[in-house]
Amino acid sequence: MSASSGPERHTSAAPAIELRGISKSFGPVQANKDISIRVMPGTIHGIIGENGAGKSTLMSILYGFYKADKGEIFIAGRKTEIPDSQAAIAAGIGMVFQHFKLVENFTVLENIVLGAEEGWLLRPSLAKARRSLLDLASEYGLNVDPDAVIEDLGVGMQQRVEILKALYRQADILILDEPTGVLTPSEADQLFRILDRLRAEGKTIVLITHKLREIMDITDTVSVMRRGEMTATVRTSETSPAELAELMVGRKVLLRVDKTPARPGATVLEIRGLHVSDEKGVERVKGIDLTVRAGEIVGIAGVAGNGQSELLELLGGMRGGKGAVLLNGAPLDLAGPHADGRGRRNRGIAHVPEDRQREGLIMDFHAWENVAFGYHHDPAYRSGVLMNNAALRADTDAKIEKFDIRPANGWQTARNFSGGNQQKIVVAREIERNPDLLLIGQPTRGVDIGAIEFIHKQIMALRDQGKAILLVSVELEEILSLSDRVAVMFDGHIMGERLPGETDEKELGLLMAGVSGQSDPLAAVN
Repeated sequence: MSASSGPERHTSAAPAIELRGISKSFGPVQANKDISIRVMPGTIHGIIGENGAGKSTLMSILYGFYKADKGEIFIAGRKTEIPDSQAAIAAGIGMVFQHFKLVENFTVLENIVLGAEEGWLLRPSLAKARRSLLDLASEYGLNVDPDAVIEDLGVGMQQRVEILKALYRQADILILDEPTGVLTPSEADQLFRILDRLRAEGKTIVLITHKLREIMDITDTVSVMRRGEMTATVRTSETSPAELAELMVGRKVLLRVDKTPARPGATVLEIRGLHVSDEKGVERVKGIDLTVRAGEIVGIAGVAGNGQSELLELLGGMRGGKGAVLLNGAPLDLAGPHADGRGRRNRGIAHVPEDRQREGLIMDFHAWENVAFGYHHDPAYRSGVLMNNAALRADTDAKIEKFDIRPANGWQTARNFSGGNQQKIVVAREIERNPDLLLIGQPTRGVDIGAIEFIHKQIMALRDQGKAILLVSVELEEILSLSDRVAVMFDGHIMGERLPGETDEKELGLLMAGVSGQSDPLAAVN
């Protein structure tokens, strides 16, 4: 995808967006410091930076989700007050947030029309939205059941709803905050084609992402933020991933996984004939066999909704199932009194869940409380029958320093950390338990390039210590970079296993779609 039709076309036009001197603080934390930026009409403008750099806060101010402490907003050359999201929508701005703004007990259709109703009667608005939703889904391949309830959908489908909601409002300015975090590479490419068409129609798009490939492929201009300040704005055609990474982090960044050959040992996890059903009784995992050995990473590739989530949830003690699962040769309880998270932790299983906000954190608890989440029975955190809060806070401070969690304040609630720093809290809590088996789902979703490098190093270090790791990720590049073996799931089955050095994204993509035209060279492994 080319960025050649970039901002040169609009040098005489007023900026579609101009922010002047924007500042915003949350208590003692200054998220934005005197930021000015110009986004030209009919372009795709990328904004990158480390987690906690203030990217999402800045765009949330533009969308009226937050109010700036000072500064001015100009839309198409006119000074514009945006006190709330309704004012933003009226100004022609739409936003797809990284963490979804959906009503979970509403249907897809109700969420699409929410805030865009026409008149007092809801039925005509719903009928119009249904027609538009079906047209958009057909045109862009973003198929989703209009009558499905949001809380019953996986994160991938929920992301589709957010994108459809923004497209339904037909904004002239579209802000996307990490929109591909839950999409497969092919789905991300499809989204880029949509954005390219919107740009060709004169729409202005602001893309917040940590993925340098996306920046290089789709944007015309890119602005770099670091620690709340705007540090550089460059034409995409005149920069490189290495230069952008260094501008983001302030140092040179290794843009690949530094990996030594695995030295697999004894089998740690053995799965035989496993069946897992969802809350509605629909079978999602259909009799799979799988092994993970000490000192190796087994990656599970697949489009969201093909059983990977349910597999992780069963192994993490979040749901039951049928079949045989052995950990270090001893059976795991799949339906009895020890088939829960505490039972799994007692057996040496740590779990980084796919959705950090719904399953990994208590959002209104402090960081130091979340560090103990699930491990509050640990004697190191106890003082008789009471929690030893001083010990817990000291442990949190150590994890904050080691994992570079920002802000370095254990008294901040989880809600007030950026998405990437929330992920670091969860990863630090689980990896530091020295587990025999680490279950890790979407380890770097919404995480910046510097933090990705750090988290990958922690995962590799755990493997090199002889631990077994089961990795689920929608990022095929991440799967291929980290895994020692790759298993592909489709419709609850494992379509086959591949060695990363003997496959590529094209072959894995076919397996993810249920197409298998080759014999499986690793069938004997299981």
